[in-house]
Amino acid sequence: MKIEGKGLIKAFGDPPQEVLHGIDLLIDRGEFVALTGKSGSGKSTLLYLLSTLDSPTQGSVILDGVDASTLSAHAVHALRNQKMGFVFQFHYLLPDLTALENILLPAMKTQQESLRRPRAVEFLKEFGLSDKAHRLPGQLSGGEQQRVAIARALIMNPSLIFADEPTGNLDSQNGEIVMNLLKKMNREEGATMVLITHDEDFAREAKRRIHLVDGRVAPKGATQA
Repeated sequence: MKIEGKGLIKAFGDPPQEVLHGIDLLIDRGEFVALTGKSGSGKSTLLYLLSTLDSPTQGSVILDGVDASTLSAHAVHALRNQKMGFVFQFHYLLPDLTALENILLPAMKTQQESLRRPRAVEFLKEFGLSDKAHRLPGQLSGGEQQRVAIARALIMNPSLIFADEPTGNLDSQNGEIVMNLLKKMNREEGATMVLITHDEDFAREAKRRIHLVDGRVAPKGATQA
């Protein structure tokens, strides 16, 4: 999926204070882009706008040529569930569902659980979790929980994946596993990947970097995460 941001401004509070100041950007279909910048630079705010989880105060988000603001609430929810995958720093697994059930949660919303179950089982195998399929999140390690969260994000074959510090709570070994899974999805499935990370090594693995400074896209060369 191709994403375009036009004149994105986001303000909070009363009186309103701008967090993003007229950002223009274009992310082509199949790109792997890292959003970097210091805390408070606006990275997560920008990701929330691009993913339609929040709306800009001014400006437009264009997804494959369609202005997201013209879509109905139902269409936006369907777009997120069927075309987008989300991975956050915290896994947000439902505590009363097993690993397998958590992975299948997006499919349950569209009555595709039976259709997607073989893929979910394959993810469990690929992610080294076959023996954890029927365990609850509280019975899994932090790295295992995050891998379940990634499988959940991928279960609908999304064409666009947003990852906000997905390795932030993981040790280096599990962080590398998570990054390799995301890169594989981008490489083999052609999914557009938008990654927020403070890890310089992970940022360098992206094909392109968009660096934010005080709510603006920094000139090329200003790339300290």
